Amino acid sequence: MTPNTAYTPYHPRWHRTRVSTYWWLARGSYFLFILRELSSLAVAWFVVYLLMLISAVSTGNDAYQQFLHWSGTPFALFMNIGSFVFVVLHAVTWFNLAPQAMVVKVGSKRVPGFLIAGSNYAGWVLVSIAIVAILFIQW
Repeated sequence: MTPNTAYTPYHPRWHRTRVSTYWWLARGSYFLFILRELSSLAVAWFVVYLLMLISAVSTGNDAYQQFLHWSGTPFALFMNIGSFVFVVLHAVTWFNLAPQAMVVKVGSKRVPGFLIAGSNYAGWVLVSIAIVAILFIQW
């Protein structure tokens, strides 16, 4: 602070328009944004569920059977199905966002966005096919 500057405890009030608490309901893209952010809770549930499964398997057969019984309850089924839907939403919105988030150039030309998103979807399909193949080979 310079000695010539006059100090005043009063500050002008800036004009700010009030934003509704429900601003995210105004447009579909805002609502999708909020759903995508909420999908992180579904990812957290999957992590907790996986840790519970690992704990049950490492404890022994009785704990594993008890975990399987609990997994068949309506609560666990609802949580897992709902979480699956949210995780798929998260993946789809992320794959669609990838072309804006990253710039890929080949030489001096930019790779079109649909190729970036398409490669993400292709990788998703290939990994899904590999997982299904592994599961069916085990049975």
